Amino acid sequence: MISGSVATGIAEAAEVLHHGGLVAFPTETVYGLGADAFNPDAVAKVFRAKGRPTDNPLIVHISDIQQLYDIGKNISSIAQRLIEAFFPGPLTLVIEHRGQIPAMVTAGLPTVAVRMPNHPVALALIEAFGKGIIGPSANLSGKPSPTTAQHVYHDLNGKVDIILDAGATTIGIESTVLDITTSPPTILRLGGLSRTNIEQIIGEVQTTSSAGQLKRSPGTRYRHYAPSAFVELLNEGDQQHAHHRIEYYHTLGKSIGCIIHSLKISTTHLMSLQSITKEEYAHRLFDLLRKFDEIGVDIILVECIPDTGIGEAVMDRLRKASER
Repeated sequence: MISGSVATGIAEAAEVLHHGGLVAFPTETVYGLGADAFNPDAVAKVFRAKGRPTDNPLIVHISDIQQLYDIGKNISSIAQRLIEAFFPGPLTLVIEHRGQIPAMVTAGLPTVAVRMPNHPVALALIEAFGKGIIGPSANLSGKPSPTTAQHVYHDLNGKVDIILDAGATTIGIESTVLDITTSPPTILRLGGLSRTNIEQIIGEVQTTSSAGQLKRSPGTRYRHYAPSAFVELLNEGDQQHAHHRIEYYHTLGKSIGCIIHSLKISTTHLMSLQSITKEEYAHRLFDLLRKFDEIGVDIILVECIPDTGIGEAVMDRLRKASER
């Protein structure tokens, strides 16, 4: 159900967690599917509800720094600087764990992903529960992440015990995942915190294509963020390319939806994001992909945006959504 009163709903949701149930809750990034991080049976329910591969690790959400130290060990000075700068916020840290977290949460790895969400409802829920909760995106595995309670209801109605509705999320894409067990630290997943912001605090970070490292983070090894319609990327500002692809799909009798920001095109289902920031683009992206599914288009053509700042994370999501 969708709770009519968030304040009242938080106490009810904490009770659901205590009894091994599932709670969908808002964060600043996307809505999460919460369960007791220390209860293997509750964790298993999350995998079943989402249809999520069990070798895909989960992020533990905390409400105070002591919970991180209770879960993890060997917390470096670099980690402490990041915590001071970005907790709470859209940063997930991959750290060594103390062995108290169920193997299903960590995918059997010696590391665990932890973050402190920057949302009053999420923090109040974790505080009321009293310990960390897992919180993967509250959607069916592989689909666009939910940025409203209605998205959660669409995907998981009947699979979740309570949905805490606090309106749309503010960032709209998932957290950045940073592995601080490596030197230098490694970005495993781009997200709501840019590489530039991180490097301003700790200096240079690296990225990786190593399967061994990427498996420490969700959202890196499986098809993700994809609507039911086929997603194809358009070259930024390339009118000829855009018109060619539209004409091609029209000859096939396909229904087309377009998301553009600089192109000048005309088609029945058009979402123009001109004159908005990359942050606003990120905020709206998953919602627009879902809206085109509601319309029932066959193809979604999306114009690429500059691959800088949060645009780097946006393009990461779009490339994953367009994978065949």
